[in-house]
Amino acid sequence: MRDQDKIDLSWDEWDELQRPAPETVSFDAVVDAAISRRGFLTGVLAYGSGAAVMGAGLLSGTSVQAQAARRFGFTPIPIQTDGTVHVPEGYTWEIVARWGDPMFSDADDLSQDTGVSVGSSDRVFGENTDGMEAFVVGHRQVIAVNHEYVNTKVNLPQNGGEVSSTDDVRTLQNMQGVTVMEIAEGADGWAIVVDSDLNRRITQNTPMELRGPAAGHPLLQTAADPTGTAVLGTMNNCGAGKTPWGTYLTCEENFNGYFGSTDQGFERPEDYARYGIGLESRYAYEQYDARFDVSQNPNEPRRFGYIVEIDPTDPTSTPIKHTALGRFKHENAAAVIAPDGRVVVYMGDDERGEFMYKYISNGVYTPGGPTSELLDDGQLYVARFNTDTTGEWVALTPAATGMDEAEIAIFTRMAASKVGATTMDRPEWVAVNPVAVEGYCALTNNSRRAPDFTNAGGDPVLAVHNSPNPRNENRYGQIVRWRPANDDHTSDDFTWDLYVMAGNPTVHDDLYAGSSNVNEGNLFNSPDGMMFDSTGLLWIQTDGNDSNEEGFAGMGNNQMLAGDPVTGQIARFMTGPNGSEVTGLTWSADKRTMFVGIQHPAAPFPDGEGMLPRSSIVAIKREDGGLVG
Repeated sequence: MRDQDKIDLSWDEWDELQRPAPETVSFDAVVDAAISRRGFLTGVLAYGSGAAVMGAGLLSGTSVQAQAARRFGFTPIPIQTDGTVHVPEGYTWEIVARWGDPMFSDADDLSQDTGVSVGSSDRVFGENTDGMEAFVVGHRQVIAVNHEYVNTKVNLPQNGGEVSSTDDVRTLQNMQGVTVMEIAEGADGWAIVVDSDLNRRITQNTPMELRGPAAGHPLLQTAADPTGTAVLGTMNNCGAGKTPWGTYLTCEENFNGYFGSTDQGFERPEDYARYGIGLESRYAYEQYDARFDVSQNPNEPRRFGYIVEIDPTDPTSTPIKHTALGRFKHENAAAVIAPDGRVVVYMGDDERGEFMYKYISNGVYTPGGPTSELLDDGQLYVARFNTDTTGEWVALTPAATGMDEAEIAIFTRMAASKVGATTMDRPEWVAVNPVAVEGYCALTNNSRRAPDFTNAGGDPVLAVHNSPNPRNENRYGQIVRWRPANDDHTSDDFTWDLYVMAGNPTVHDDLYAGSSNVNEGNLFNSPDGMMFDSTGLLWIQTDGNDSNEEGFAGMGNNQMLAGDPVTGQIARFMTGPNGSEVTGLTWSADKRTMFVGIQHPAAPFPDGEGMLPRSSIVAIKREDGGLVG
C-alpha cells in the first residue's frame, strides 16, 4: 500500500495492517440454524427495563415520532447526507471552538495553506475533539476535552499530509492530547475565554507521573527516566470520565500506532504483538523523535495505554497515569460510588475480541476527604458473560493469573486471557445510569469474525448463541446492559441483556434487521459514544458507515440519538456533517446547553467551501431556553 493511501486510513483500518484478520466468511446459515429470530429475541433482547416497548419496531413512522416527542421533548429528525449539523425544530446550534482557534492571544491565526504553525500548535484548540466533561470552577465554566489523533492532510496541508521534519512531528504532537479551557456565553453565544488563567494544553510532551502497582517497575524505566515514574505526554485520547471529586479522566486508546523502529531488524519483545506495536508508526515519529524509536527505547510503549487524571482547576498540576486501572486501549472511564462508598470504574478495551473491565477501590470516598489513593489502591476485574444471561466479574489477582501486581497492570490483556474473560465486539464507551443501578457498553462492531479468527492473545472471537456478541460479521453493533447483584456495583455477579441490537430492517429479515426497537425512522450503525443525562436518558453517538448504501441504506451521516432505558425507545436528535464522527457530550451548569463534538469531518465544516475541515465543539440549545439534559 502506498504511503498516501495509509494517510487516509481510520485507526481501525491501520491496526488491520499491523495484524491482518482472516477474511470474513458467511455464517448466516449457521446462525439461522442456531438461533431463530423469535427464539433469540425472547431470550436476550429486552430493550427497556419495563414492558412498555411492546413491539415499537412495528409502529408506523408517524406513531414513533409522536411517542418520541412526548418522551424526549423533541420531534425526531430524518437522516442527512450533507456537510453540516442538523437538530430538531425548536433547537439551535452554534460553534464553540474549532481546531486552530486561539486559547491565548499570542497564538498565530490558522492558515488555510499551512494550518497551524509549530510555535502556536500548543496555544490553540487541538485537533479531532473526542470525549469531554464540564466543570464549574468558582463561578466559571470549564470544559476539558480530548484530541484523539490528527488528520495529516488537513493539519499539514503544505506537505500533502506527509510528515517530513522534526517541526512536523512536534506540530502533530502538540495538536493531540487534552484541552482545558474556560468558556463563557455572551451576546454572540458560547466561546473560549482567551487568555484565561485556567486555559491549558496538555500534549504528547507534557510531564506526567506514573502511580500505582506498576510505577517504578523495571519494565517502565528508560534512560531518560531511570525511576520509571516520570513520563512525557498522553496520546490517542479517546473517551473520558469524571471523578466524584471533580477531576478529569482521559483515556489512552490506540497508543501502539505512535511507535516504530529505525532498525528494521529489531526483534520485538513478546508482549508487543498483543498490543499491536510494530516497526513502523503511523506518523513517522520514530524518524524524528528517538523517544518513539523502540529499537532505542523498548520500554517507552509500556508507559502508555493508561487512564490519566487531570485537575481542571489547577493548570500547574501534574497529570497522573493510574496503572492500577490496567493497560490496554482504554475507550472511556465511567466512575460511580457504591453503597459502601468505594469507587467503581467501568472500562472497555476497544479492539476486536478484547474485554470489559471494572476497578474497585479499597478505600472509601468521602466528600472533602483525601482522594489521592482511590485510583491507585484497588482491585481490577474482567467480565465473563454466560449464555444464560448471567455473568461475573473475575478478579485479576496474582493467584488467578500467575502474574504479580505490576505485571497485571502492565500486561492486563494477558491477565484477562488467563482467567477466560469473554471476548467482545470492540467495547467502546461505558455509561452508568444515574437513576437506576445498571451499566451500558457500546459494542460498536466486529466485521472480521471468521472460524479461525482470534484476538492477538489467541482467544477465539466467535458469534455465540445467547451471548452479548451474537452475530457473525457484526457490521452494525449493539449495546449490552448489565445489572449488578443486590443493586451494588461492587458485586461480583450480574445479569445482562441487550438494550439494542442495531441493524437494518428495511434490508434484512434476520438477526441483521436488528432488535424490534430499531425501525425505519431511527436507523443507525456502530454505536460508540454514550452518556446519560441527569434525567436518565441515554444519548448514543455513532462512528460508522455513512455511505447510505446497500446494508447501510437509510442511515445517512453519523448521528446522535436519545434512548429511553425504560421503554427501549430510540429517537434521532442530531446528525453531523458527512465523513464526521459525532463524539463527546457534556452540559452547561444550568443544563440549558448541550456541548457535542464533531470529529474529522470530510466536508469543509464549519467554514464552508474552499476552507479546511475543522473538528469542532458545537453548542445546542432550545429556542425557548428550556432544559436539554
